[in-house]
Amino acid sequence: MAGAPYERGRGPAAGEQLQQQHVSCQVFPELVAQGNPQQGFFSSFFTSNQKCQLRLLKTLETNPYVKLLLDAMKHSGCAVNKDRHFSCEDCNGNVSGGFDASTSQIVLCQNNIHNQAHMNRVVTHELIHAFDHCRAHVDWFTNIRHLACSEVRAANLSGDCSLVNEIFRLHFGLKQHHQTCVRDRATLSILAVRNISKEVAKKAVDEVFESCFNDHEPFGRIPHNKTYARYAHRDFQNRDRYYSNI
Repeated sequence: MAGAPYERGRGPAAGEQLQQQHVSCQVFPELVAQGNPQQGFFSSFFTSNQKCQLRLLKTLETNPYVKLLLDAMKHSGCAVNKDRHFSCEDCNGNVSGGFDASTSQIVLCQNNIHNQAHMNRVVTHELIHAFDHCRAHVDWFTNIRHLACSEVRAANLSGDCSLVNEIFRLHFGLKQHHQTCVRDRATLSILAVRNISKEVAKKAVDEVFESCFNDHEPFGRIPHNKTYARYAHRDFQNRDRYYSNI
């Protein structure tokens, strides 16, 4: 996602720190001057920044969600460059990443991303915000409905609400569970970056939910797992070739 009520290097407004503990990604994560050293066998060979860079490279090269989003960004005139548009940095709290619209850069919180699967989800989530910023010129700073819409799309399409993730959170068995998860995750993401009540955040999500939940671009469907994402990527490439030959 893009712009938010606070900038890099400045802490969240009162009441926002608690919400940050429950949401994986946000706009403008609060950065710290230096992170704590990581311990363990793997860490003895690589710094947290090196591990972040290696995981990012693997995500960009192999993850079907990300490969589709990168193609879609390029197709929309917003080609992504690894060195220019991604930054591995230490962040405060439990935030995993964010999208800085002022620099068109995705921040990856290297001290909070501890495995490849987590990196995959964070990069996918933030690239959906970047894609929305590219195609729609979202008013992140002043229009909460724009923010809510992109958060709904990111929660819906990134795999944040996959069955595996929800079972891991001990959330399962509810009727229309995917929709409930998307609403909850979008609301928490808004609360992490806006000093507003939960009721106001939920109202913004409710107002845009139907249209934004059903906006599946660039996937063309809800990619519930990597297999769905691969099919979506194939279909996107075929669609792109079709239109280029007209």
